[in-house]
Amino acid sequence: MRPKPFVPLVFDGDKRYVKDETEGLVWHCSRLRTLYADTDRSQVVYHANFLRYFEFGRASLMRDTGYPYKEIEESGTIYPIIEIGVNYYNPVYYDDAMCIYTRPSLLERVKLRFDYVITREESREMACKGFTRHCAVNAAGIPVAVDDKTAQLWKIFPE
Repeated sequence: MRPKPFVPLVFDGDKRYVKDETEGLVWHCSRLRTLYADTDRSQVVYHANFLRYFEFGRASLMRDTGYPYKEIEESGTIYPIIEIGVNYYNPVYYDDAMCIYTRPSLLERVKLRFDYVITREESREMACKGFTRHCAVNAAGIPVAVDDKTAQLWKIFPE
């Protein structure tokens, strides 16, 4: 099954953000070029590497909005992944430039979710679409409320 078209247009004059014409959602955009080490024997990016790209997109989003994940961890809250979902649509090859689109999507008391779309930069073909769900825990691994700084990201991110 093919996904809905993803048509990103620069949002508010800032190339780090786009608005998808199809669904009207704003996304943060980070760019990355695939490494040879990311590919498998069939010359395409190995499927599990897209999870690393999700992390890159998430960390870039948080850094660009003034909420670096490193600072949040240093303040005592850690966000391990508790659920992942990915749908793959088109391959990505060695040395392809990718756009990794990330947005905060769901905020609960102790859990949060980020959504992702990865496209090949030149063709704009969607490679995959997915999400990661995280639980806020303290250093002892006990679930805690999402910290105020992280929750603020959901409040300031453009709709």
